[in-house]
Amino acid sequence: MSKRESGSERDGSTESEPHEKEEEQVRVRREKLAALRARGGAFPNDFRRDALCGALVARFAAVDGETIERESGHYRIAGRVVAIRAFGRATFVVLKDTSGTLQIYAQRDTLGDAAYEAVRSLDLGDIVGAEGGLFRTRTAELTLRATAIRLLVKALRPLPEKWHGLTDVEIRYRQRYLDLIVNDRVRETFARRARLIKEMRAFLEEQGFVEVETPMMQPIAGGATAKPFVTHHNALGIDLYLRIAPELYLKRLVVGGIERVFEINRNFRNEGISTQHNPEFTMCEFYQAYASYEDLMALTETMFARLARAVAGATTVSFAGDTIDFTPPFARMTMVEAVVANSRLSATEAEDRAALSRLADEIGVERTARKPGLGLLADVFEAVAEHKLVQPTFITGFPIEVSPLARGSDADPRFVDRFELFVAGREIANGFSELNDAEEQHARFAAQLAQKDAGDDEAHAMDEDYVRALEYALPPTAGEGIGVDRLAMLLTDSPAIRDVILFPQLKPQRSD
Repeated sequence: MSKRESGSERDGSTESEPHEKEEEQVRVRREKLAALRARGGAFPNDFRRDALCGALVARFAAVDGETIERESGHYRIAGRVVAIRAFGRATFVVLKDTSGTLQIYAQRDTLGDAAYEAVRSLDLGDIVGAEGGLFRTRTAELTLRATAIRLLVKALRPLPEKWHGLTDVEIRYRQRYLDLIVNDRVRETFARRARLIKEMRAFLEEQGFVEVETPMMQPIAGGATAKPFVTHHNALGIDLYLRIAPELYLKRLVVGGIERVFEINRNFRNEGISTQHNPEFTMCEFYQAYASYEDLMALTETMFARLARAVAGATTVSFAGDTIDFTPPFARMTMVEAVVANSRLSATEAEDRAALSRLADEIGVERTARKPGLGLLADVFEAVAEHKLVQPTFITGFPIEVSPLARGSDADPRFVDRFELFVAGREIANGFSELNDAEEQHARFAAQLAQKDAGDDEAHAMDEDYVRALEYALPPTAGEGIGVDRLAMLLTDSPAIRDVILFPQLKPQRSD
């Protein structure tokens, strides 16, 4: 190993030209790989491990050194080199695999000169296989005394010095593989996300829901109010839309007799990117026949408490400095009540378009973006109340103008039987009793078309086939969508949605 590479990787020394330093390290590593190729020893694929590093550490955590050396046996491990300390005729190498790390002790006297020099030429990031028995060092660290070490894959690029390179969020998101190599917290975040989805699926299946897959490419962008991505199918000669929601297909299945159905999959919306929005995101949607939105609020409370315990270990979790309590029951407010509690409007004024318009002018709601009719109430709510809902809170009483697929309220036809769940100032779930009146649904779609003609790009399209499905009778049904990414943010205390998406969308990287 050259002194230049050894110093830059092992003792943290710095140079004035980091790019040139890295290129020099790459050059040295490529020379080592070329030598391996010449000897015919590059990229072997015949090493098979029989143990994991972290599993061995856990297994022998409470076992003393004398017992370990007598009873531990012989193990074959493999992983990435994350630390090297050389002491003349002995070298310590730390390997990291999917379960954790384990130290390896390599001695010249045990391995022989040639094999020991190969260990001395290892670099951080190399993939290595090793075998031997276990013992404890004088500092009581569990260590594998190597009887053989093999280089399995040569890493041509160095890991970030002392991990400092991964404070750059651009590198973390663009090179997620590097982020995962050096950042254990990131690995744990995605392990928790996996547990979240697994537990969500298990909960719904226990409740009798059937998991399905519905089309990602759809002839009509339906099921939500959002801008779609457009693609073209050459053989059919038609434009298709990446789905903005699976809702209308899932409800078709309820018509067909699958009375409890769910899907966990991707949606795509051609919108902006922020700490809470990514154009490609994961949703869980489920529909239950012979149920109302109130039934789903109760089910959601039970589900979220279980998910919090499974992922975070308790029904209380820490997020952005707040303690969020998912213990049922959750708070409930109507949208009018939330606006009244957070503005100067009275309950009567909060249901009056003119009064809402005056307040919207005061708080800066753009006139061109305002929703029609009493739908303006939703704009005002978003501006004055949404961000204040820290603890889990169901907001009900949505105006019919912003809910084209929800069943109208029997108590007040200006509103619908709908809820949204807010936590930490953001929407996490949206559910409602489904509109199953085919004629009313057709009229709602027609009203949405009028909004689209007036310039609302996010208005819902007409879906004649869905209306036809309703004409065959959709049972009384309630449905809900849960933002999996946002829920993962809450349960892992992650500040941005990109922290819980392995490969988030980013602006193209500048070549200069």
